[in-house]
Amino acid sequence: MNRVFLIVSILIPILFTGCVEDQMAAQRAALAQSIAAEQPGNYYIGRRMYRRSFFFWGYVRRPQEPWSSAQLVMLNEQKVLAPDRQANAIGSDNNTEYRLKGYFSGETVYEPASNRFYPEFVLTGYQVISANPPPIFSSPNAMDPNSLYIDRPE
Repeated sequence: MNRVFLIVSILIPILFTGCVEDQMAAQRAALAQSIAAEQPGNYYIGRRMYRRSFFFWGYVRRPQEPWSSAQLVMLNEQKVLAPDRQANAIGSDNNTEYRLKGYFSGETVYEPASNRFYPEFVLTGYQVISANPPPIFSSPNAMDPNSLYIDRPE
């Protein structure tokens, strides 16, 4: 009986590791497909990354470009409010993917909690692409609003 338990306890983690790797590969493939299917144009793709302790908005990239090229931005809301602020529910859109209208102002904005400067993105419009998009981070805790670590998309 002890041998069976030992064999099972060794095999289960190996089987689950394979399942997790397969799931990650499938998610990466879905992400690559969604990026390839984006129409070129004068817009941006944004992924909200809410952190309770920080004031940045999230990552923004051009269509058909990988998430690794995205920039973490401070949002200028003088023309249009951010979706969560407009809904009066700050952070409620964490990890939501948007089609953004707007432009980079060329300015940088200081974010005191991270002690860094981020590019300013002037928002002029938005449309939800997905409230549950494929992951762009390798860490499973990357979208934790309480995290103090700032993850980079891959």
